[in-house]
Amino acid sequence: MQTNESNRSEPRLARLIAFYLPQFHPIPENDLWWGKGFTEWTNVAKAKPMFPGHYQPHVPADLGFYDLRVPETRAAQADMARKYGVEAFCYYHYWFGGRRLLERPFKEVLKSGEPDFPFCLCWANQTWTGIWHGSPNRVLVEQTYPGMTDHEAHFYSLLPAFTDSRYLTLDGKPVFLLYNPKEIPDLERVADYWREMALKEGLKGLHLVGVSKDPAFPQKHNLDASVSPNMPSIEDTWYSWRQPIKKLKLFYRNAKGRPAIFKYGDVVLDFIREVEPGIKNYPCLVPNWDNSPRSGKNALVLDASTPELFRTQAKKALQVTDGTPLEHRLIFIKAWNEWAEGNYLEPDLKFGTSYLEVVKDEFCLVEKQTSRTSSPVAE
Repeated sequence: MQTNESNRSEPRLARLIAFYLPQFHPIPENDLWWGKGFTEWTNVAKAKPMFPGHYQPHVPADLGFYDLRVPETRAAQADMARKYGVEAFCYYHYWFGGRRLLERPFKEVLKSGEPDFPFCLCWANQTWTGIWHGSPNRVLVEQTYPGMTDHEAHFYSLLPAFTDSRYLTLDGKPVFLLYNPKEIPDLERVADYWREMALKEGLKGLHLVGVSKDPAFPQKHNLDASVSPNMPSIEDTWYSWRQPIKKLKLFYRNAKGRPAIFKYGDVVLDFIREVEPGIKNYPCLVPNWDNSPRSGKNALVLDASTPELFRTQAKKALQVTDGTPLEHRLIFIKAWNEWAEGNYLEPDLKFGTSYLEVVKDEFCLVEKQTSRTSSPVAE
C-alpha cells in the first residue's frame, strides 16, 4: 500500500498534494440545469473584469480548454504535476446517499491504471446549489446522510481505490479527506466504522483528514488530522452600523456590482496557520482566488496575486512544518485546476508556468534553473 516510489521524480522537502476538480466534462445533470454542454469552462470563458485592473478572463495556456474524458489530457496533467514536484492529486469525490456525480474521470483513471500518478480522494460532502448562476438558494442536489448502511455502501464503493497501488498513504494507511466534517451526523462513530471496515478488508486502517476552518475540530471528533486553508470570507467585509463608514463602503461596492476584494499581498501569509500544540494540521497553499466567474458580485477576489507573493507563502509552509519527518510532512495546494474560482496551478496566458516553478524551486531538491518559464509571463 505504499505510494509508488517511481512517481517521485525529484527528491522533495515535503509531500505536495493538489486538490483536483473533475468538473471539466459535460454530464446530463448540468445539461438540464444550465444548458447542453455546460462545464466549468462555460463560466471561465465568459468572465469579464468587474473593477479597474481586475484580471479576467483567465485563459489556460499549455493544456488548453481540455475535456477530462480524454486520456491524453489526464496524462498531460500528471506529467506536468510530476515535473514540478506535486506528489499526488486529491480528486474531489461526490456521493449523495448512493448517487454519484462527475465520477467519470476518476473512474477511468482507476479502471485504466493510467496515468501512473498517485492520488487520494476528498468526499466533497456539500449540497449543490445554483450559486454558479447567482441562485444560491436553488437546491440542485441535496447532500444527505441516510445512516450507517449508506456509510457502509460508500466505503465499499471506495475500496477499489483504497487498494490501488497508486493510492496515497501515510504510515501505510490510505489518506481520505472529508470536506465538511461538521455536517456528518455521528462523525465519531462513522470514523470508527470506516476504520473497522478498512481493517476487515486487509488495510492498515484509514488516515482521515477533515477540511475545517477550525483546525482543532477534526481531531476532537475522532479524525486524524485537519487541513484548514485560512481563507478570508465575504463575511469579513460585513460591518455593523456601529462602523458606518465601512458599512457605506460595502453598500456602494454592492451598488456598483463589485465583489468583495482583498489584496492578495495583504493576506498571503494568513493562509498558513502557526503550529498548535497537539493539533495535526496540514498547511494548505492558496496560489490565487477569484470566483467571480461563478458568483458575480457575490464573489470573493484575492486581487493582484503573483508567483513571487505565492513564494512567500510556500516558504512559510516549510517553516511551520520544519522538523516534521518527510512521510508526515503533507502540504496541500488548493488547487490544481479550479479555474472558475481563479484557483489553480495549471499554466495560464498571463503567468505561464511561473506558479509551478515556485513549487519546484521551493519544494524540490534540485538546482534552480536559469530559464524558468515555458509560457509568457506578464510584466
